[in-house]
Amino acid sequence: MLNLGQSVPVSVPTGWSGRLWGRTFCSQDSSTGKFACATGDCGSGSVECSGAGAAPPATLAEFTLNGAGGLDFYDVSLVDGYNLPMLITPQGGVGNCSTTGCAVDLNGSCPNELKKMMNSECVGCKSACEAFGDPKYCCSGSYATPDTCKPTDYSSFFKRACPRSYSYAYDDGTSTFTCGSADYVITFCPVPSDRYVAPLFCLTCCV
Repeated sequence: MLNLGQSVPVSVPTGWSGRLWGRTFCSQDSSTGKFACATGDCGSGSVECSGAGAAPPATLAEFTLNGAGGLDFYDVSLVDGYNLPMLITPQGGVGNCSTTGCAVDLNGSCPNELKKMMNSECVGCKSACEAFGDPKYCCSGSYATPDTCKPTDYSSFFKRACPRSYSYAYDDGTSTFTCGSADYVITFCPVPSDRYVAPLFCLTCCV
């Protein structure tokens, strides 16, 4: 678990591909010992996710390391919704190694129909796919191609707030970044989102 200002190094193999994210509003049941979080929960019942994925809504840092041309491909995705601000910052890389992510608190401005609530507080902003299950929002069925799946009012809400983040399945052109031979710093709740720090009494980084 990470408290304000803490950091932890994570080593991954060459050629690794995967996601990292933050879980919030976490607790451990005193009688069963089960660990669970209101957002980003992986269902493992413990602090370690052991390879399980994040339950939406969750802001995701996505990586494919040493991919095509020996480059690392990385992005911050809001396709599965949003739970906290996040930035990816390359360190010491070669090439166009840009910082990307979403430093904005979207929970306060989340459309009512997308809000994930806990005790009368919005703790996450769902994707329209999760909220409605409609293929046109999920880029599935007859909408499963770049030609048929286009931005919607809901994906545009995420894109306007965070133009460098993935907002829907085919939002590649302005959302995927490359870098070579870099280390990457993932920052949860970066400045200037200080007003969002208070709810993060439990934040766990997961691979």
